[in-house]
Amino acid sequence: MAIWQQETDLARINAWSANTLMQVLGIRITGIGEDWLSGTMPVDARTHQPYGLLHGGASVALAETLGSTAAMLTLDPARFRAVGLEINANHVRGVREGTVTGTAKALHLGRSTQVWEIRIEDERQKLVCMSRITMAVVPAEAVASR
Repeated sequence: MAIWQQETDLARINAWSANTLMQVLGIRITGIGEDWLSGTMPVDARTHQPYGLLHGGASVALAETLGSTAAMLTLDPARFRAVGLEINANHVRGVREGTVTGTAKALHLGRSTQVWEIRIEDERQKLVCMSRITMAVVPAEAVASR
């Protein structure tokens, strides 16, 4: 059974990224299943650190994008919003080029918090980064919409 409370049209979801960090970094939501959400990010000059490797902060931006988007899709937007409380990331493999793909899966969907695990892999499906984000579920009026 799907966990989503909102329409899961990828074009609509990707439109949320216009004029944001996600657009600048080239992050795209690319897939959605019953209980997971995936997206990609290029590994290029926008996402490199000075040694020519994928910047850990870019990986965290991808992880936060996927976890936050997934969390929001589980909520009724007229009543609730999801905002980040904490994120961590373990960077386990360097990547110099190509595309990384992240997949977010819920570990906990509570009334006031959600916990999501985000696995980021390279094009050979090798683990690049493992992240976990904790989201607060707050009343919609507590967070202004743009």
